[in-house]
Amino acid sequence: MSVHKGRCLCGNATFTIEGDFETFFLCHCGHCRKDTGSAHAANLFSSTASLAWTSGEDKVRSFTLAGTRHTKAFCTECGSALPNLQMDGKLLVVPAGSLDTPVTLKPAGHIFTASRADWDGGLETVPKFEALPS
Repeated sequence: MSVHKGRCLCGNATFTIEGDFETFFLCHCGHCRKDTGSAHAANLFSSTASLAWTSGEDKVRSFTLAGTRHTKAFCTECGSALPNLQMDGKLLVVPAGSLDTPVTLKPAGHIFTASRADWDGGLETVPKFEALPS
C-alpha cells in the first residue's frame, strides 16, 4: 500500500493519503480549465485510498458547480487545489500537483479533449527553460 503526503502552497493544509491510485487523467473540460487557470487539470483517482488531514482541515473548503458533478476543494488561505471526496465519499480525487511525494503512475489519458483550449496544441515544440528566461 502506498502512502502519499501533500499540502497546499502556503502549507496550512497538509494531508496523508494511504492506498493506491487506480487512474490518473488530464482533464481538458471547460470547468477544469477555469478552476485551474491552465490547459487541464491533472487528477489522481482512488476508490480505496483514505484521506487524513494532518493540519489545516478547517482551512479547506469545497465548491460544487451548480447543476454539475464538478467539485473542487481548496485552501481558503492560498487557493491551492486540494483532495476531495466525491460520489458520497466513494471516490477520492487528488490534484497531482498537491502531492509532495513522487507519483509513479503516468496519466492514462487526456479526457474531454473536445473542450481543449485553442492554444493547447503542439506545445512539445515550444522552447523549454529550466528557470524564468531573462
